Amino acid sequence: MSHYQPQKYVQLKNPDWLKNATLYELNIRQFSEEGTFEAIEKELPRLKKMGIDIIWLMPIQPIGLKNRKGSLGSPYAVKDYFGVNPEFGTDEDFHLLVKTIHSEGMYVILDWVANHSSWDNALVTSHPEWYKKSESGEFQSLPWRDYDDIIDFDYNKPELRKFMTDALKFWVKEYDIDGYRCDVASFVPIDFWENVRLELEEIKPVFMLAEAEDRELHRKAFDATYNWTLWNILHQIAIYNKSAKTLSEAYLAEHVSIFPKEGIRLNFIDNHDKNSWEGTPPDNFGDALKAARVFSMLMDGMPLVYNGEEAGLDRSLKFFEKDPIEWKSHENEKLYTLLFELKHKNQALWNGIFGGEMIRIVNDRMDEVVSFSREKNGDKLLAFFNLSRENVFVNFDTSEESGEYKNLFTGETKNISEKLKLELSPWSFVVLHCEI
Repeated sequence: MSHYQPQKYVQLKNPDWLKNATLYELNIRQFSEEGTFEAIEKELPRLKKMGIDIIWLMPIQPIGLKNRKGSLGSPYAVKDYFGVNPEFGTDEDFHLLVKTIHSEGMYVILDWVANHSSWDNALVTSHPEWYKKSESGEFQSLPWRDYDDIIDFDYNKPELRKFMTDALKFWVKEYDIDGYRCDVASFVPIDFWENVRLELEEIKPVFMLAEAEDRELHRKAFDATYNWTLWNILHQIAIYNKSAKTLSEAYLAEHVSIFPKEGIRLNFIDNHDKNSWEGTPPDNFGDALKAARVFSMLMDGMPLVYNGEEAGLDRSLKFFEKDPIEWKSHENEKLYTLLFELKHKNQALWNGIFGGEMIRIVNDRMDEVVSFSREKNGDKLLAFFNLSRENVFVNFDTSEESGEYKNLFTGETKNISEKLKLELSPWSFVVLHCEI
């Protein structure tokens, strides 16, 4: 073949079940009063009904005691890569949880900490050469960060790579999990992850999510990466009164132009890091919270719900102590159920290459209003967001969008012609859809 022929950028294949999947991050310690695998099982039908497809479990391995933070420690200070944290239950309990998740028609991925271990992981004694050292020969943790409960691995060691790859394969083989969310993935060499993906695929199709925003990770290793940029821009608009143009011109234009279509971006309003260290959704988005939440769910990519968001979680959960979520009825659960029902049936909203590209709908209030359409195989979505504190009258050029649509939130039918005029109150939005 001529070397002038274009090469496919993304060379891995997403599992088919990712096409319209949603993700739920579950912090086992805080999810229930018991904080166990068993306690999760009774909530699975509720999550399935809400529209959740994949359960991401925060690390389930035993936590180190040496240099532990707080009384319970960080789940990300792993003491044994092949063990189960006894606080959560037994090996058998975890086996049963995975089977129960699968029986509900859902998938399960584990949080994986490949970059570092606890100080008292057996590898520290058996293979001290597998760890990074300072100039004085001391073990070291992530530079410039307050992570003194963990120490970093040295991925220049082939034996470490084999050990970690075998550990990743173990959970897929022995427990039938469906993939991983990989902690600080970009701190670990990309060729390690690319090889891991190949070896895991020999066992079964897996979903790999990187806690990173590097598009290169999509080539051969990861299906999905974090969308911190979207969170940051929505936060700046909501709290610091930035123009909505920041979203459309500085972010969406770049996303549509250069991000690989097969790459799935993970869109979120909250997760365990944001929640514990950077404030609550009400703190971070104020009056714009609902608009930001709906936008992130309709944006190109996979939506993430952090446990408790559906109950209106409005406090930071403690990270190193027991601090269970207060479960109560909240409008968010109905909102997610409605949005995810639409996502599952309307192909325009499907993930990555399975879904429709975001096309700008031009309007005459671009400083305040972001408007777009998405279409796939005849299914269509139109979205109009006032991302400002002002009441605005807006004119939209909908010459490419004419037709009959249903309003997602009112159920009313609306005919769209070449021009559309709307009055939008602060932080309000209109979502229209049609399916073949």
